[in-house]
Amino acid sequence: MDGHDSEDPKQSTADMTVFVQNLLQQMQSRFQTMSDSIVTKIDEMGNRINDLEQSINDLRSEMGVEGSPSPLAQSKQQSGEEKQDEGSA
Repeated sequence: MDGHDSEDPKQSTADMTVFVQNLLQQMQSRFQTMSDSIVTKIDEMGNRINDLEQSINDLRSEMGVEGSPSPLAQSKQQSGEEKQDEGSA
């Protein structure tokens, strides 16, 4: 025991604090990067869905079925009717 033992726990605690802070900063940076990536992919997917919907509408208008409801609206309406039927039973 050469006198360094009294300072060693304090230094060890300070080193551990710095290590944990750096680790948390790295984790926060990685989390932010993943979060940004997810948001970007969701935005891209939304744009692709909008493009697909527009293409479907264009095809439907070319076929002359512009007045009929979209398949999505029909499926929502049917599922709503099924829920009403279930509620009355």
